Amino acid sequence: MFLHLGGDCMVKLKDVIAILNAENSVNVQSTVDFLNKAQTEKIIERIDHDDCKSVIITDKKIIYSPISSQTLKKRANFVNTIAHGDI
Repeated sequence: MFLHLGGDCMVKLKDVIAILNAENSVNVQSTVDFLNKAQTEKIIERIDHDDCKSVIITDKKIIYSPISSQTLKKRANFVNTIAHGDI
């Protein structure tokens, strides 16, 4: 199953390692260091260059999304529920 991150960007749900709140991420030095290293390695993709509400870490890249981490979490849980036939 796929998770829609905004714009034309979708990722396989199984590839998602973490979904972070972008605002809270800048308050933790280890996360800032991690994102700076990812920027240096050019593995960051921005869906909207003006708006970033969440940071999605996958097995291959890091995506800055204009959709809130809470909304993405709800979408991921909904997709997982559908996949397991719980609806």
